[in-house]
Amino acid sequence: KRTVVLTMKASVIEMFLVLLVTGVHSNKETSKKIKRPKFTVPQINCDVKAGKIINPEFIVKCPAGCQDPRFHVYGTDVYASYSSVCSAAVHSGVLDNSGGKILVRKVAGLSGYKGSYSNGVQSLSLPRWRESFIVLESKPKKGVTYPSALTYSSSKSPAAQAGETTKAHQRPPIPATTAQPVTLMQLLAVTVAVATPTILPRPSPSAASTTSIPRPEPVGQRSQEMDLWSATTYTSSQNRPGADPGIQRQDPSGAAFQKPIRADVGLGRVPKEELSTQSLEPVSLGDPNCKIDLSFLIDGSTSIGKRRFRIQKQLLAGVAQALDIGPAGPLMGVVQYGDNPATHFNLKTHMNSRDLKTAIEKITQRGGLSNVGRAISFVTKNFFSKANGNRSSAPNVVVVMVDGWPTDKVEEASRLARESGINIFFITIEGAAENEKQYVVEPNFANKAVCRTNGFYSFHVQSWFGLHKTLQPLVKRVCDTDRLACSKTCLNSADIGFVIDGSSSVGTGNFRTVLQFVTNLTKEFEISDTDTRIGAVQYTYEQRLEFGFDQYSSKPDILNAIKRVGYWSGGTSTGAAINFALEQLFKKSKPNKRKLMILITDGRSYDDVRIPAMAAHLKGVITYAIGVAWAAQEELEVIATHPARDHSFFVDEFDNLYQYVPRIIQNICTEFNSQPRN
Repeated sequence: KRTVVLTMKASVIEMFLVLLVTGVHSNKETSKKIKRPKFTVPQINCDVKAGKIINPEFIVKCPAGCQDPRFHVYGTDVYASYSSVCSAAVHSGVLDNSGGKILVRKVAGLSGYKGSYSNGVQSLSLPRWRESFIVLESKPKKGVTYPSALTYSSSKSPAAQAGETTKAHQRPPIPATTAQPVTLMQLLAVTVAVATPTILPRPSPSAASTTSIPRPEPVGQRSQEMDLWSATTYTSSQNRPGADPGIQRQDPSGAAFQKPIRADVGLGRVPKEELSTQSLEPVSLGDPNCKIDLSFLIDGSTSIGKRRFRIQKQLLAGVAQALDIGPAGPLMGVVQYGDNPATHFNLKTHMNSRDLKTAIEKITQRGGLSNVGRAISFVTKNFFSKANGNRSSAPNVVVVMVDGWPTDKVEEASRLARESGINIFFITIEGAAENEKQYVVEPNFANKAVCRTNGFYSFHVQSWFGLHKTLQPLVKRVCDTDRLACSKTCLNSADIGFVIDGSSSVGTGNFRTVLQFVTNLTKEFEISDTDTRIGAVQYTYEQRLEFGFDQYSSKPDILNAIKRVGYWSGGTSTGAAINFALEQLFKKSKPNKRKLMILITDGRSYDDVRIPAMAAHLKGVITYAIGVAWAAQEELEVIATHPARDHSFFVDEFDNLYQYVPRIIQNICTEFNSQPRN
């Protein structure tokens, strides 16, 4: 009997092992036969926002040209999902403007996003947002399957317009894992489970509000992030991180569930009002057709009285409502002046019209004199800074409201404001009567203060009770960015010094050709004492200042001065000429002007140019080197600002100089537009 029992046990074990080996072998054969589909990287356009893509982690291909400021980015390193995916990739440095592949991973929303300038893209600041993402290099993780077709939160996806086939509301694939060997204990556990099946109850609609089902997590994301989601139940088929709130889904029983909203990170306890299933999205991101940075200078002097001060606040509230305040549109701050100015709130304090109107209502009158000039100086020096929310891509606008007349002078302060790129508007209410004009400190003060004296920037209101009539025309004018003439551009914000080779090898005829080249370049700029200014130096062995930056303030005067420059003749000491220009021209340049040196030479320098060129670069002088005929190209590259390919040019004959005028202007403007300004 004992022998029979042992024999039977051995047979059973042998059969079990055969089945086990056969099953494992079968699994291996099956896995060999299954061919993984070839992964194709989906393409998206520059305007596609991360929040519109439901997939928690994906690889995409971005086109070229996403550095364009039309495609908005919010945040730094970690971006709000309202941002353009591809523009954020350029901002982060993962891509350049030529496009390419990137890996995008969704992460939790933040309580705030800080804007910054990086890699030619200016990102904006934003209050809390429901979801964020980060951008990485497109290196797929081993064993992870990425979607070949993205899932969008709406049926008409932007990617579909680019020829990509997508399925709206498709469930994102769960990252695959590598198959593991089957153990004996696992097989026994499965056998027991099959032998004693458990019947799970079908979820009912009422259970949906009390039962929480965990969602599949994105690859690499910690399970603790589940705590960041507010408690709204949904089935695993609806667990799509990144989908917009408010999209309805159906469970198998027909009950509709609503997508939960991600709570703020790092805020601890979440307020009850934020646990609702409504979106945290602001009412509006602002009107992109009126993207300006606006400061209101309001009159808080004692003479205005409480009633008029209240009327003034009503106009501000109306402007705030009409402008549609938001991070992608106009931003507005308020400064009140009396004896001294004080900022009530800056550009980034309130990001929507509702909050701004509430803040305006709480402003109280300060009293004192009407020192408008002091207030304009204060705004020029302090208000339009990056720390206060100033954006490099938005024009700076100041609207000054004056009851009667200022008690100090405004002309000099306003000139400095214009030179800083600020567009000043003036609203004068109840101006001085005939018997009061003797008390006016500065006659015709409004025309001395505004950006231009063409009537566009001035409002004269006869009575405080008619102030409301200026609301619509004021909003229309400040939003007409094409007519904001004092905004800094590449053509109105530089001190340009021409350094001209007058050596014997040039000759009289060719020297006149060089002067015509200088004239053609000068004609492209807006010339005045507050816009672009022109100076010129001629050199041989020696140097001569033909005219300085402050000598002529109109384009006709400058063009006539260029014509009068006489040919000198002599040797070629280019290094000494650069040093001379730094001392005699650029040392007297205004601090808020871009400094451009345009040097024209036809030969190799008799002295060293390396040290003078380095001194120019260190002093912030952008140097363009134009060589003709026998000029040494390696010297031109040393003189020119980096990168030399954009700042050094060579022509074989003087008569061909004119061909480079458009290219030089284009390079000057391209460089200007790629840098933060205002």
